[in-house]
Amino acid sequence: QVRLIESGGGLVQAGGSLRLSCVASRLTFGNYAMAWFRQAPGKEREFVAAISWSGANTYYADSVKGRFTISRDNAKNTAALQMSSLKPEDTAVYYCAAKGGPSSSWSSPRSDDYWGQGTQVTVSS
Repeated sequence: QVRLIESGGGLVQAGGSLRLSCVASRLTFGNYAMAWFRQAPGKEREFVAAISWSGANTYYADSVKGRFTISRDNAKNTAALQMSSLKPEDTAVYYCAAKGGPSSSWSSPRSDDYWGQGTQVTVSS
């Protein structure tokens, strides 16, 4: 069974940084784009960032562009999200997803995605 395990969440002050990691197992990692989504209380899950199979292409939500950086290491089956200049509105549960569809689908959840359990990020003002 495919497993994605996120780590690195926590409590940080506004302006601070956090690095989230996602480790995949039982997955041909290099065949999947990887994405990060987040969900704040009472809100829908929203796209944060995605990275192509090779890592050559990255995509970001406007709200995080210039502050967050997505990366991957196919040799270690890991994806990461480096978050800087954090704001209270970045507070959410962050999820990583392995996405096998076309790039046009990476910013939306799909039924064939694999998801992790999520890691809480809380940014205090």
